Amino acid sequence: MEEASKALEASGIEELGFATIDTDRQGRTGMPEVIYASGKTVEQVKTIASRMMEKGINVLATRVTGDMASAVKDAYPETVYNEMARTLSIVQNKPDIPGTYIAIVAAGTSDLPVAEEAAVTAEFLGNKVEKVFDVGVAGIHRLFNRLELIRGAKVIIVVAGMEGALTSVVAGLVDKPVIGVPTSVGYGANFQGLSALLAMLNSCASGVSVVNIDNGFGAACQASLINKL
Repeated sequence: MEEASKALEASGIEELGFATIDTDRQGRTGMPEVIYASGKTVEQVKTIASRMMEKGINVLATRVTGDMASAVKDAYPETVYNEMARTLSIVQNKPDIPGTYIAIVAAGTSDLPVAEEAAVTAEFLGNKVEKVFDVGVAGIHRLFNRLELIRGAKVIIVVAGMEGALTSVVAGLVDKPVIGVPTSVGYGANFQGLSALLAMLNSCASGVSVVNIDNGFGAACQASLINKL
């Protein structure tokens, strides 16, 4: 049994019974294992984070609750909890940061939880981030006022709910990859983000890719890979 455990550990597998940590993911993909906390208990999140710390892996958990963050922070006071983004992070090994940056553009203040998740993730992965918030199409002059900063990015994440139009607008004004993040923000016919998702998928602007509804984390991972090419 001991030999089997050592063999699994050597192959990048850390067994916890209720979870199996991929300890080799950083070396294999450039991004470490990340904890998706939704559906997990406080103790499970704390145990996974503790084992990752023991293995020297930087810790990021998304969709965490305040109780989860408090439990991890009690064990590791250096834990950073972002209440709006619903993330906790502990950086043991600082990654190299390229000189280029990722612009995160949010349509409205109601989209900020998803935009902040993207920002925290991108910074955790070793990227400089510039935030451009509350520049939706209902007052498009606000976007034009920040256009120089947006155009200077190597890759742009656009977070928008309602009809999701901001992604197409931005993509039509820049010569950089644009990653659209539809959010579940909106009234009934928004269908919890489905209308924004379909609008972004059907964008007439070139160079747009789209992640799942409210998936700021996924957008940041994709943007990080592009920014580090």
